Amino acid sequence: MFAHFGIKDFIDVLLVALLLFYLFRLVKISGMRPLFIGILVFLVIWVLVSQVFNMQLLGSILNQFVSVGLFLLVILFQDEIRRFLMSLGSKKGWRFIAKLFIPANREKKDTTHLTALVLACMNMSKTYTGALIVIQGDIQLGLYEQTGEIVNADISSRLVENIFFKNSPLHDGAMIIVGKKIKAAACILPVSQNPNIPKHLGLRHRAGLGISQETDAKVIVVSEERGKITFIWQGRMRMNVTPEELQELLIEE
Repeated sequence: MFAHFGIKDFIDVLLVALLLFYLFRLVKISGMRPLFIGILVFLVIWVLVSQVFNMQLLGSILNQFVSVGLFLLVILFQDEIRRFLMSLGSKKGWRFIAKLFIPANREKKDTTHLTALVLACMNMSKTYTGALIVIQGDIQLGLYEQTGEIVNADISSRLVENIFFKNSPLHDGAMIIVGKKIKAAACILPVSQNPNIPKHLGLRHRAGLGISQETDAKVIVVSEERGKITFIWQGRMRMNVTPEELQELLIEE
C-alpha cells in the first residue's frame, strides 16, 4: 500500500491535515465542534464501507448522502466558510509568507494610544459604565462602521469615556478603532450564537464574541453591572482582566 508513497504524497497528506486542523479551529470558535467531529466520523465510516469492505448496498446509500454533502456543508458552515475566505484574503496570511523571506522589523512601536484606551477602560470600570470597543486587525470592518456614526478622531481617554457616558447619544453600540483613530461609534455587531456562553453575560459580551468570530479584531467589554473588563480575541474570552493585563494583551501581535 505504501510502496509508492513519495514526498509528493507526504506533502499532500500534510496539507490536508493542516486544512482540517484550521477548519477545526474555526468551528471550535463558533461552538460547532461536535457537528464537525460528527461529519469526520461519517466520512471515515463512508471510506471504510465503500473502499475497504466494499459493501455495495450500504455503500450506495452513503454515496447518496455524500453526493449532496457539499451543499449541506455550505448551508451548515456558511459563517465559518466566509470567515475562512476572509482570513485567507487578509494581510495576515501574506505577511506570514513575507516573514519567511524578509527579516522582521524590530523597532519599537508607539503604544501611546493604547495606554489612553486602557486608562479609559479603567475609569469606566470604576464608575460601572458599560462599553464595547472593537480594535480592527487585518480584516476590514467597513461594513460594521457604516451601521454607526463616523467619528474619525484621535484616541483620548476623555473622548472614549464621553462617548460611552450613559446620557451620550452614542453610548449604545460598539466603538470601532482603526489604527490610532476612533473610526466610528454606536455600531451594530453580529451577536454570537455560541451555546456555551455563560448565561449571566449580556448583549455586549455576545456581540463582542460575535465580531471576534467573524474577524480577527480584538474586543474590550466593560460590564455595566459588575464593572469588570473582558478581553475577547479569536472567539475566546478572558474575563476580569486588570488594566496591566489589558495593556499587555493589546500590545501583543
